Amino acid sequence: MAMTTDVHMRELRYFATVAEELHFTRAAERLYVSQPALSKQIRALEKQLGVELFRRTPQGAALTEAGAALLPYAHRVLAEWERGAAAVAEVRAAQRGTLVVGMSTSPGRGGLLPAIRSRFTAAEPQASVRLRQASWDDPTAGLADGTVDVAFVWLPLPGAEEYDWTVVAEEPRLVALPATHPLAARTEIDFADLAGEPFLALPRSAGPLRDHWLALDARGGAEPRIGAEVASTEETYEALVAGLGVCLVASGNVPLVSLGGVTARPVRGIGPSRYALAWRRADAARPLVRAYAEACRPAAEGR
Repeated sequence: MAMTTDVHMRELRYFATVAEELHFTRAAERLYVSQPALSKQIRALEKQLGVELFRRTPQGAALTEAGAALLPYAHRVLAEWERGAAAVAEVRAAQRGTLVVGMSTSPGRGGLLPAIRSRFTAAEPQASVRLRQASWDDPTAGLADGTVDVAFVWLPLPGAEEYDWTVVAEEPRLVALPATHPLAARTEIDFADLAGEPFLALPRSAGPLRDHWLALDARGGAEPRIGAEVASTEETYEALVAGLGVCLVASGNVPLVSLGGVTARPVRGIGPSRYALAWRRADAARPLVRAYAEACRPAAEGR
């Protein structure tokens, strides 16, 4: 048994991701690590366990018998750990009277955040607010894994039945594209003229939100062309400048990507985007969650 005592959560998470993708490069992309670093971690785990977990194949990778035996336990340990971390986060927040607010892009939007915060502080003077930036591969901005109490998110949310929300901004979706792009000469662009362009896409784990920003509902069943996957504002801007594709962007986020060499144009034929404060239904009765949702209400009514 001693041989397994030093296995870390990270190694189990890496193993489980490769087992899900059966492809080292795809798994590395999902984990935001380099492929050599991922392979090295898997080899270290194999060495500790004294077995091979994967066979390299022309298509990618296949689980060995030992790997298949380990997988359900790895999933169980990771799920338990997430639950444990969420329980600790809950205790910590209760002890401190801290509300953790998640977000994937800064709300900006004409002082929305300071206005909400001052109303919240007036209602709950003892409480403190901590902001937590989440990566774009988690469209719930930390709600799903319990690391935040409330979150500013874009709709639609995956697993929507688990959450309640209040929409704080409804904004048209514009298209961001290189300033040198032939369509940039127009003042407004029909979505039909964009449909064949390569698009920048959110990571697959963003689920229905990835589809929303690809405007899948306006494509009449046609598959979008994906020019690149992006997981941050910086990556989006770089991919746009490099000419890897165009992307839809909420009007409030246009300043984040329309820097040198990138421009944005209104699009006809697609609906708006909705930015919301969301929380888990199970937490709806928690005083700080309720107070923060209340503090958002004027912004929602101001829409």
